[in-house]
Formats: sequence, C-alpha cells, structure tokens
Amino acid sequence: MTEKHPLRLFNSLGREVQEFQPIDPRNVRVYSCGPTVYNYAHIGNLRAYVFADTLRRVLTFKGYNVTHVINITDVGHLTSDADEGEDKMEMAASREKKSIWDIAAHYTAVFKDDVRRLNILEPSHWTPATAHIQEMIAFARDLAEAGYLYELEDGAYFDTSRVPDYGRLGLLDLEGQEAGARVTGPGDKRNPADFAVWRKSPENSRRQMEWHSPWGVGAPGWHLECSVMSMKYLGERFDIHTGGIDHRQVHHCNEIAQNQGYTRSDKTGANWWMHNEFLIMRDGKMSKSSGRFLTLGSLVDQGIHPAVYRLFLLGASYRSSLEFTWDALVGVRSSLRRMLLRVEDLKARAGDTSQWIKLATEDHYSSGGSLSYLVERLTDGLTGKPAEFLDKLDAAVSNDLGTPVALAHLNELLFAKKTDPADVLRAAAVYDLVLGLNLLTMSPRDLVIRPAGQTLDEAEIEARLAERTEARRNKDFARSDAIRDELEAMGVGIMDTPQGTLFEWLPLAATDIKPE
Repeated sequence: MTEKHPLRLFNSLGREVQEFQPIDPRNVRVYSCGPTVYNYAHIGNLRAYVFADTLRRVLTFKGYNVTHVINITDVGHLTSDADEGEDKMEMAASREKKSIWDIAAHYTAVFKDDVRRLNILEPSHWTPATAHIQEMIAFARDLAEAGYLYELEDGAYFDTSRVPDYGRLGLLDLEGQEAGARVTGPGDKRNPADFAVWRKSPENSRRQMEWHSPWGVGAPGWHLECSVMSMKYLGERFDIHTGGIDHRQVHHCNEIAQNQGYTRSDKTGANWWMHNEFLIMRDGKMSKSSGRFLTLGSLVDQGIHPAVYRLFLLGASYRSSLEFTWDALVGVRSSLRRMLLRVEDLKARAGDTSQWIKLATEDHYSSGGSLSYLVERLTDGLTGKPAEFLDKLDAAVSNDLGTPVALAHLNELLFAKKTDPADVLRAAAVYDLVLGLNLLTMSPRDLVIRPAGQTLDEAEIEARLAERTEARRNKDFARSDAIRDELEAMGVGIMDTPQGTLFEWLPLAATDIKPE
C-alpha cells in the first residue's frame, strides 16, 4: 500500500472534522455507551454498535491497537433520558414478573447474541454497572467532598454551575432553561440542568437493586456509571467516546460535568465525542418508548440475514439519518448476493485461495491488536488495479469512516476486468476486514432464510421456476412474466443470474413489531 491518508473524524465537541491524533501513539482507547438491558435492543439501537465496530476496525486498519469498552446498564437508567421518570429495570421486572437480576441476565445475553450475529467484534471489556457500585459511591463521595454535590429529599444532585462550559457538547441553551425551557426533577434544584448522581429509595418501599451510601439507601444515577467505568478502564483522559445522537444533549453533557468535577479541571474525559444518527421509520425515529419497535430477530423472521442489515447500515454515513424500509433491505440483500456470487466465481478461477481466506478470517484482533500484520501478508507483492483499490479504501475510510464510498470501490474491485482473480480476492479480503461482511466465507445460499409463517413448499417453487425456464426457452415471455408475478404474490422473488435462476423469500409483512 502507498503511504496512508491521515485519519480525519468528526468531533461532536466543536462540531467539526479534525485530524485524529491519539494520546498514546500505539494504543487508542475507546468507550461506547452500552445498552440498558431492560428489553430487546431495537435495530436503531444496534446501529450504534455497528458504527462503533466500524470505527474500531478502521483504527486497527490504520495501525493502532485498540482498547474498547462497552458498558452494560443494568441499573439506574430512568424512563426519560432527561433524568426523570421510573427506573427502566424496575419497570421491566414488574412487567415480566421476574427478578431484576433475571431480566438483566436475559437481555444481556440476547444483546450479546445480536452483536455476534452482526459480526461486531467483542470489546476488550464488557462492564456491567452493578459490578462497579462501590467505585461509583467512592467517585460520588469525592465529588461531594469537593462541593460539586448537594442533597435533596430524593438524593444527591450535581451542581452544574460549578463546572466550566456546562452543556458545550450539546450546545445547550442554559439561559432558556433558566426561563423554564427544560426543568426536570424536584423544584428546589439549584439549576434546571442539575441531575441526580445518587437516588434515594422512596420511604416505605424497597427497590430490587439498592445499596447503602452516604446519601441513604438507593441506586446510582445513570450518568455516574459511564464516568466511573470509562475512567477505571481507560483513564481520566482517553481518546474517543461513542454513542447515539440522543446521548449528546443530556447524558454525555452530564458525563463531562462529572469528569470535570472529579479531575478538578476542564478535561472532558474523551478528546473525541462521536455520535451516530437515528434510524427512522416513515412515522419517525425508532423508539422503544413508543411501544413499537423492530429487533434483529424481527428481520431474521422476515427472511433478512443479519449481514444484510449490516450492509444496509454501512451504505450510509453514520452521521446521516437513515430511513428503514423493507424494500430497501430486499434491495441490499440483492446487492450482497451479487457480491457473494462474484466472490464464488473469483474463487473458482483463482485456484487455491485458502491461505487468503484464513488470513482474512483469523480471530486477528479480538484482543485489540492492529491489522498491520494481516494487511502486510495479504498485500505482499500486490500491484496494479488491486493495489490502487487498497489506496482508495484507505482514502475512503480515512475521511470520517466513509463506508458508502468504500463499498462503491469494493464493487468496482470485484467486477474489475483483466485482473488476476487471486489478486482481486486478496484486495477484497482487506476490504472485508474493515467492513466486516464475511464476503470470503459466506455463501449466497446463506441469504436464503424462510420467513416465519411462510408455508410455500420449496419443491413447488422449483417446479414453477422450471415451468418459467421452459416458457422463456419457447420465447413465451408473457407466461414467464405471469409466473414471476404469481410467485411474488406468494412471497417469492426471482433473480436471473449467470449461475441460473435463483429465488429469494420476500418479507411477508410491512412490519413485524414487538411490543415493549
């Protein structure tokens, strides 16, 4: 490869693209806000983790080792991100008539399975909030001793007037809040934006999760958790903090305030704060609070492979709102199938490619190591068009994780003419390490998933396809088109490819919604 392009990333703190310079030239430290495990993660939630995984893969491609932390919020998150309402975990336990610990264990396991199915790399550390309660109490005690906290009837609150530039990340209008634009919590807070660091359990009642603290029996505030766990595993200053755009205005502003209070400085914790935009439906953004949402399991139940959803997300900038439609997913599935068919053809013409496939699929950086060695092996002696496409990959992802451009170049590479098939596969393997699509190990047949509720027999489909092939041979195109239309009406799509006519299952419903 030629000399690498400088990595430039958008920093929400300042709202501009900046050249990335890590604190430690050898190791980049990244913290990602994890799920609140009171329900299934919806597909909008999962966009945040595909984004964080893409960031990690690009960093390793650029030669950095990465320490990546994802927390598990199993206590303290209220029903409103604006720091009010009831505890989501307690509500889920009541709703499902289970212990809160069983709720947390179940939804944590489901989330980790979603991560695996989306080919998201395991983080260096999973950090459950309930495993760090004593550190949180010690952190809050330090804030209290330094005068950053004050006590009200329902808990200990952070005085946001004590830190410099509170709300700078979210560009908050504090004067508007003073006029009553956003006042949450008890009316005797010193400032409208002040937030709970520790919440007392109500008198004459017990929570399933509560601990003794200097402010009474209760539980930590949601914002406290991330400050404590990011500092424990990554230090008081680390490189990048990621999360959904909904965290930017409140949760991350409050994290920064705590970090500044604890360090007695203007340090924000992370140098870069990066946020992915919403996944939206036609009637608004994806939200569990609405009581209607789609999970990864919902997509699989409609015949959509998780790799298709990953490709769908990579087809847009992480900083752009992305509209979800079933038609879009079916189109992306066709694109992925086209790429997989091409890879199969290249393999057939390239001879023995096992060594490249092994290099491209090794568990190469589950511990955070860089891709330098693998890229070196895959690209050794590579020249001409394939080498040019690797430079295009580097240029694309160095421009704020430009995955849509990288995907366009990958398609050009796969279908490049007068190029050695083995060299194309070697270059494609590098693309795949960065994009995480498993192109060299998946088969087009893996994308054929029968939707739940589909009763049509495959033998019947094959018989209709044979009838259609005969009609086309006899140039009876009216009959051929009629058979296509009949199959589509029954939930079966048809593709004519150089390898023959293939079929795919179409989603049976416009939505498959799971209630909250």
